[in-house]
Parts: sequence; structure tokens; C-alpha cells
Amino acid sequence: MNTTHPSPGPTGHPVTVLQVDEHQWHAVRDDRVVGRGDAWRRPDGRTFVSVDAWDGPVFDRLAETLADRLPTPLYTLADQNDPDSQAAWQRVGFTTHRREWQYTVPTDPGVTGLDALRPPPGVTVLPAGRAVADPLRALDRAIRAEVGAGVGWQTMPAEVIPLPDGVTVPDPSKYAVAVQDGRYVGMLRLAPVPRQPRIGLLAVLADRQRQGVARALLADTLDALHRAGVAAATAEVSESNHAARQLFEGIGARLTSTNLELVRR
Repeated sequence: MNTTHPSPGPTGHPVTVLQVDEHQWHAVRDDRVVGRGDAWRRPDGRTFVSVDAWDGPVFDRLAETLADRLPTPLYTLADQNDPDSQAAWQRVGFTTHRREWQYTVPTDPGVTGLDALRPPPGVTVLPAGRAVADPLRALDRAIRAEVGAGVGWQTMPAEVIPLPDGVTVPDPSKYAVAVQDGRYVGMLRLAPVPRQPRIGLLAVLADRQRQGVARALLADTLDALHRAGVAAATAEVSESNHAARQLFEGIGARLTSTNLELVRR
């Protein structure tokens, strides 16, 4: 267990930062955990960090420890409307890398305009929980390879999800899949966040794009949510991903917040 030197907290009581495992640090004051810092390595190789602490000096101590202990580049996320969090990360050398927009997406097909949409010829949508794991994982690997060779994963939602090495689809039941001529060609991952599910990823193979596959996946998934009594979902889109922004805004999605992706090189 690694320990940083204690420093006084706002009450004069010292705060000590302890590394409790390979990817997690605790800030301790008077034998109580008063803050946590975490690090995750994404499948694209980038390391993201986060800090959970109510007290400003504790946040600073944890952020400084993560920045000092981990190899660069490091990435983190901050709400654009939270200048205190941005300033804390900036004090330890983080700068703005990109912006990610969060949308609230209506599910009512009468609102989205997807009520009359039909899938492209030969395309069938398998709802979440119906996909077969092996071809789904093969599709995921193919899409990741295409994105990595093209625009890069920095254009995709900044997910900070700890996964074992080589595992990119930990739970196939969360994925809806578009099948064309017997081949899996597109997928949508829906995270069942309480009260408002989150569309975590919407992707289609390059040779099947611009044919309406993504809209068909959205239409089927949103309609299922609407029938289940869910009024809206959320989705994250990189500011630079113009095609995804047009897709969501075209079905009435409303921009509700903006996250900043910060980097320390």
C-alpha cells in the first residue's frame, strides 16, 4: 500500500492518501474515507481518471496524487457547468481536449417521427437480449478496428468502464443488433440506468452506413422503451461527430448538458 504524506484539511486534521489497489486511491481523515480516486484503462488504450470528494482540498490532493502516480497521457471528464471541477483538474496540468454533448432523447414514435420508419431492405433488428454472443463480439471487434483505423475512438462516447483485457462486450443482453442478409452489421448498446436508460453506443459497419441501419436500430429500441412506459433516454455524442448529432437532433433529441474531456500529456 502506497501512502502520500499527510496534509492538513480544512479543520486542521491531516488528510492522507492511500493507494488501496492498483487502480484506486482513498483519502483518509481521522480514520474515515473522505474521498476516492479511480483509474480505468479503456479498450482503446487510454487511461481515464475520476475523483469523488465533496471537500475541495481533498479533491485537489487526490487529483494531484493520480496525476503524479500514473503515466501520461491521462484523461478525465468534467461538467462544463462545474468550473470548480475544471479548475481543480487544470491546477494539476489537465487541459481541454474535446467536448461531449448529452442529449435527452424522446421515445414516443409520434414525437421522433420514427413511427412510419421501416428497416432497409433485408435488414432485421434483433431487440436487446436477442443477439447471439459470438457474432455480436465479432461485429464489435470489426467496428472497433474500423473506428481505430479511421476517425479514432476519441470521437466515440468517453466511457469509463473497467473491463478485463480483451473483453469489449461484457453483457450481450444490453445490445440490439441489425442483421442484413444473415450478417450482423450494426449495434446499439442500451444501459438500463434507473429512470432514464442511456444509449451508450450506436455503430454500423462502414460498408452498411448511410442506408438507414442506425435509424432502424434507434426506432426499434426507442419504441420498445416507449411501450415499456419510459418517456426518454439519454445519449452522449462528441461535438465533432456531426453525423451522430444530426441523427439525434433529427428525431427531436434535446441538448441538456456538455461534458469536457480533459487531458494531461
